[in-house]
Amino acid sequence: MSGATENRPIKAAVVRDSGGPFRLEDATLGAPHDDEVLVRIVATGMCHTDMVIRDQVYPVPLPIVLGHEGAGIVESVGARVTKLAAGDHVVLTFVSCGACRTCQSGVAAGCERFNALNFAGARLDGSHALHVAADGPVNDRFFGQSSFATYAIATERNAIKVRKDAPLELLGPLGCGVQTGAGTVLNALKVTAGSSFAAFGAGAVGLSAVMAARVAGATTIVAIDVVASRLELARELGATHVVNSREHDAVDAVRGATGEGVDFALDSTARAEVVAQAVAALRARGVCAVVGASAPGTQLVADINDVMQNGKTIRGVVEGDSVPDFFIPHLVDLYMQGRFPFDRLVRYYPFDAINQAADDSEHGVTIKPIVRVGEVSG
Repeated sequence: MSGATENRPIKAAVVRDSGGPFRLEDATLGAPHDDEVLVRIVATGMCHTDMVIRDQVYPVPLPIVLGHEGAGIVESVGARVTKLAAGDHVVLTFVSCGACRTCQSGVAAGCERFNALNFAGARLDGSHALHVAADGPVNDRFFGQSSFATYAIATERNAIKVRKDAPLELLGPLGCGVQTGAGTVLNALKVTAGSSFAAFGAGAVGLSAVMAARVAGATTIVAIDVVASRLELARELGATHVVNSREHDAVDAVRGATGEGVDFALDSTARAEVVAQAVAALRARGVCAVVGASAPGTQLVADINDVMQNGKTIRGVVEGDSVPDFFIPHLVDLYMQGRFPFDRLVRYYPFDAINQAADDSEHGVTIKPIVRVGEVSG
């Protein structure tokens, strides 16, 4: 069905200045275009990338409405939408063009227009879905959704239908952070049964990777962090070894757990010195995935002879190399089977406490905040 009301009144969290805060403001949302859907947001996860943009580490235009781990219910669809209908439960994820060489090869997360579609603050034609009374059009389309709002407009490509018996208010983080950690393990690294794996960083991405490594059948899983409570949770979620890198040398500890290093490693810290440790902790022919967002221009220093002589691989991964239409429902199924308990990472916040959610995330109080925006029942 189509025919959404033009200029729908909504509430949106607007970031006006570098460093924040999020300000809840009255806004209006236009009708979806032919390839878009209107979604009533139930809850949205808060990801480190939201703070990266808020703090202008990446120069995305302000003012802007952020939020890119939305979950909600489709209200209406554009005339050319075929895969979704009003009433569907959806998780919102990154948007891709579907037409470039990388998308056509099956890796939408590597879309050649990724930045233009997810970080430009507008549609490709320069138009906006969101308007704020004081400003007129406001930068939006963040990850094709801007879901720190009561309603969002997404595209058919980045609204992923999920089963209705799953708890919708929980599912938003599958659109980015959880998908990134789990997808890197299962899709990009292809961690194998009986192999060894190390997660450098035990936040939402790293712990999702730990859970996925367990699903994959890795028999040695090492979690490295500086927060004791996160390391304890990592052990409960599947880590066979944990390392507090403030107390122990991480590379020595990984080698001590494995004998000669791990087959696979993931760094979610985006700290160059930690990435270098993750590479050093690999065994011969090992692969390290770099998934964290660092400041542009950050340089990695690695031992070239170690990489060359031992045949090591360092590769970047965006969004877990996921095909969201398939991978997000797969993660939902694993959760519903009790095999991927990512709810252990979550704490909920009301919409008007969004700045507290951000603060708690940045100070390690909460691993994965989810901001409750609306009710599933509507």
